Amino acid sequence: MPYLFDAIVIFAYFALILGIGLSQRSKSGSMEGFALGDRQIAWWAVLASILAAEISAGTFFGAPGEGYALRNFTYVQLMLGYLLARVVVSAVFIPAYYRHGVVSIYEFLGTRFGPVTHRLSSGVFLITRLLASGTRLWVPTMIIVIIWHLQNPGLTISPSTEFWLTAVALVLITLLTAIYTTLGGIRAVIWTDVLQIIVLVFALGFSLFYLLSHIPGGWSGATALLTGPNDLKVIDLGTQEGLGFWGNVKHVLEQEYTLWAAFLGSTFVTLATHGTDQDMVQRMLTAKNKRQSAVATMLSGLADIPITLVVLGIGILLYVFYQQNVDALLPRSETGVVSSNKVFPYFVLTVMPAGLRGLVIAGVLATTMGSLSTALNSLATSYVRDFHFHWFGEPDSDAGKVKVLRFGTVLFATLLVSVALATAYVTSHNPELRILPIILGIFGYTYGSLLGVFMTGLFTRTRGNDFGNVIAMIAGFIVVAYLSGLDKDVMGLFGTNGLSRPAWMPVIEFPWRIMFGTITTFTIAMMFRTPIERQQHLFLAVQGKE
Repeated sequence: MPYLFDAIVIFAYFALILGIGLSQRSKSGSMEGFALGDRQIAWWAVLASILAAEISAGTFFGAPGEGYALRNFTYVQLMLGYLLARVVVSAVFIPAYYRHGVVSIYEFLGTRFGPVTHRLSSGVFLITRLLASGTRLWVPTMIIVIIWHLQNPGLTISPSTEFWLTAVALVLITLLTAIYTTLGGIRAVIWTDVLQIIVLVFALGFSLFYLLSHIPGGWSGATALLTGPNDLKVIDLGTQEGLGFWGNVKHVLEQEYTLWAAFLGSTFVTLATHGTDQDMVQRMLTAKNKRQSAVATMLSGLADIPITLVVLGIGILLYVFYQQNVDALLPRSETGVVSSNKVFPYFVLTVMPAGLRGLVIAGVLATTMGSLSTALNSLATSYVRDFHFHWFGEPDSDAGKVKVLRFGTVLFATLLVSVALATAYVTSHNPELRILPIILGIFGYTYGSLLGVFMTGLFTRTRGNDFGNVIAMIAGFIVVAYLSGLDKDVMGLFGTNGLSRPAWMPVIEFPWRIMFGTITTFTIAMMFRTPIERQQHLFLAVQGKE
């Protein structure tokens, strides 16, 4: 039984996570307690929880996959924009949410503009987060598929078999996470995140150390073999000689990881994910005050840099390791190309020693459960605050409100599993898909519209209204869908080519989508004036909170 020791480690991890989560049940008996931990969470725990949300299983496997496929660190350039955006979020977004005392951040838009913008924005979040978190939930099930390959060497797994193998893992992970999230609320999410980020850091550290110790010469020995023109590159301007000005602009917009994408595209991405996404912001609002929330937000951005360098480094070292230790059983697509997404989990299962292997697998589960638990809590909170209470009325007692929140958690656990199963089906039939662009791309189509409306509300006092915001958000989505070629992808399923476009127009990559959506939405929203009575309502609302 080669995996017995690993199974013991994983079982112990599950038991500890459930114990921590369930221990918070008694402190989640009110709406504020369940959704925001009564705003009494220590800043360092909020910091750990933010990191746990950012480093999902998609990053845990996807970033090493990017390192393996590209053999460079260009992805880390995006961290520059992450830091810049965090300054704006800490200085503008978070203080406004504390000032208005919101539980769902889309309540701020309701106060600022009206009920239509409030519920449209919340609806955009619910749909986008459901799709994005559902696709992330699928990622760790790759381990199950690889174990099948190891137990059946030489056999090719059919797409249907791969799908059913992953289905069992998806349901199990979701069920366990839903139990402690439903009972313990945001406190259970955050304190389990603290343990999960500790396990994750140790798992990544051991993986890096193990690879370096098994490559002759360590890092210097590995770099000696990486002599390609883009190998080990960190900075990439994305420009080329001979293309001219517009040719280079087009080329940059069609690249994923460039310095321009870091300063422009990535900044807008992080403003959206950390300023307008209930999943992330809800963690920040559990801190005792806006200053502690800002500290946790900024430090998480700094901590992202070494973690990202490590996961990319693992991917690069994996490429060198398998150049020196050729393995015919490496997971491959039907065309014979090595599946970069599956190299790291394959290495963990076949090379790492027992116990350490279990720790790394626990690290994968940590990222999955950390992302899933917060998604469940935030989706339930937004749905209940923004829709359920509006449709069915708000219970008079705290116990009644928490009961509805727990119902929402179960509801979205079911929906997330459905999305994950659909993703597993698609990827089992398209094994060459890269994970990171898929996950990050989902946000790009809708979060520009969301950010544009929030920026109108936060940076102006007299612009924007319910009617204009609807037009602006729809326009933002259409522009991004067209510029990113979504129309061609969708119409291609029906055998047509989609809308025609001039040759000079770029097909933008995922780091740029939110920027173009934000600019479009903000520009159109600014054309509409906020009614005087709504301006007065906003003033009175703020006065009432102070």
